[in-house]
Parts: sequence; C-alpha cells; structure tokens
Amino acid sequence: MRIAIYAGSFDPITRGHEDLVQRSLEFVDRLIVAVAVNSSKQPLFTIEERVDLIRAAVGDDSRIEVKSFGGLLVDFAAHEGATLLIRGLRAVSDFEYEYQMALMNRHLSPKLETVFMVPSLDTTYISASLVREIARYGGDVSSLVHPAVAKALRARSHSH
Repeated sequence: MRIAIYAGSFDPITRGHEDLVQRSLEFVDRLIVAVAVNSSKQPLFTIEERVDLIRAAVGDDSRIEVKSFGGLLVDFAAHEGATLLIRGLRAVSDFEYEYQMALMNRHLSPKLETVFMVPSLDTTYISASLVREIARYGGDVSSLVHPAVAKALRARSHSH
C-alpha cells in the first residue's frame, strides 16, 4: 500500500491544495493531509478549524485522512508508514526552499521520497496568504476556495 503525506499549514485550504489532493490519488492508495503545527506563523485559523475545513473541502473519500502533527515531518511519516511526500510547486520562487527541504528530508529519512507536483493552470496563482488578504478586505474568494472555507473566511474577517 502506497501511503503519501501532503503536509502544509493549509491556512486555509485552497482550490490549489484540493487540486493536488485529487490528482495525487491517481498514484497513491492513501493520502494523509497533514496540518503542520507551525509556531512561527500567526495562523488565521486554529489547527482544529483547519482540519475541519480540509475535511469539508476534500469530502468523504475513504482514501483521504486529515491529521495534524508537530515535530519533524519525517518522524510523522515514519509513524504513519508513509513513503511519499507530496509538495506543490507554484513558481520558481518556491523551488529553492522546497529543494532544500527535500534534500534534508532525504538525509533524515533516505527511504522517504519527495514528489513535486505542478498545480493545474487555473489554480497556479492561488495561495493561502493571497486568499487571506482578499478575504480581509471583503473581496470575493468564492472561486478560490471551497464554499465552507469562504463562509469561514467571511465569519473571521467580520469578527476582526
């Protein structure tokens, strides 16, 4: 059984993330969407909220699991029995950081393979930070995120 992990902060999950989730199911048996407990970023949504929004966005597919994790991704992957890490590459600017991370993860866990995926053309420009920014100023994010996420963003930006 081929188990992959798609890790990120998903603050919030976007149509770009969803696209990668669906397309990765073409070549993996099980996908764990892993929400990183990253203390260096000031998140808009809590870990629990992000997990719930991911579940809403990816729907009821038994092959997809949504979990949160702290610590090293390689340790989480070992614990879950995963052999693949899925990463999205939107732009050349993503590459240097992602490449460095992939090499370090391989150094820490030689059997763990990183797979870089290119987003579909219509989601390439979407990033969670841009979505947060648009939502903050009351812009329309309905084409960028799942309806449940759009609703949560509206609720969050009205309360701030």
